[in-house]
Amino acid sequence: MSTLGLVVNPVAGRGSSSVGRRAHRLLERAGHDVHDLSAPTLVQATDRARQAATAGLDALVVVGGDGMVHLGVDVVAGTDLPLGIVAVGTGNDIARAYGLPRGDVDKAVAVVDRALRTGPRRVDAVRAGPPDGTGATWYAGVLSCGLDAAVNARANALTWPNGHARYLRALVPELAAFRPYGYRVRVDDDTWESAGTLVAVANTPWFGGGLPIAPDAVPDDGLLDVVVAGPFTRRGAVGIFPRIYGGRHLGDPRVRAMRGRRVLVEHAPGLGGHPPTAFADGERVGPLPLLVEVVPAALGLLG
Repeated sequence: MSTLGLVVNPVAGRGSSSVGRRAHRLLERAGHDVHDLSAPTLVQATDRARQAATAGLDALVVVGGDGMVHLGVDVVAGTDLPLGIVAVGTGNDIARAYGLPRGDVDKAVAVVDRALRTGPRRVDAVRAGPPDGTGATWYAGVLSCGLDAAVNARANALTWPNGHARYLRALVPELAAFRPYGYRVRVDDDTWESAGTLVAVANTPWFGGGLPIAPDAVPDDGLLDVVVAGPFTRRGAVGIFPRIYGGRHLGDPRVRAMRGRRVLVEHAPGLGGHPPTAFADGERVGPLPLLVEVVPAALGLLG
């Protein structure tokens, strides 16, 4: 029997509580001792999970989408405590990258239970924060600090509609106000400095609910895939996003892909406006400058 901490997304839709209860019951039926660490807010849930992680848990299990995976990774990365994922969100980009069940509580719990008995697999995690090393956070998927991050921030401030329609509503005013940002991006010893539209630092291929921003990213190769997009007009910015759906954006000469272990992203004032606050796994990380480093095998994954 394993002692598990369970965190269910506190800000998801009406069905999240029933999904969480089912995951709880299934884990108990499998013979595990399950402690519900859920809380009214993500911040409170994270605090409860951190406290429990030091009190003898055998694993942490999160129920929800990429935001919940982000919470779990930030708690357990760099430790021996493994993470289980019951992916029932709208995007589930990280679960997709790991090959885990999506939208099926029973299958996801079965994968977690099996891995608790056979042992976790090790995958990379990414640490991001100010260059002075203070306030770093861990993430598993993609960090971005371009037009998509600005849309994400605006969408988070809206109360309606739900799901992807909220992002479409946020996209219109962001495009209307768009001016190219000024970037300086150092990837190991390679530097890209330009006016631009997007910078994405990816450990996994997808973001935004299935957009393959970095199609070749692998979550256990010890490398980050960095995708940068040069200065697009508003019309060009609108045109490039549909191309991401098929991974065809990498064929555009204004888009460049780099690969490395350590990435420094800064604002280059003379080249454009200040880039938006960065988001990783759909959650706020902070403003530039940011130092982003991959840590090989930093995360024990149940599945």
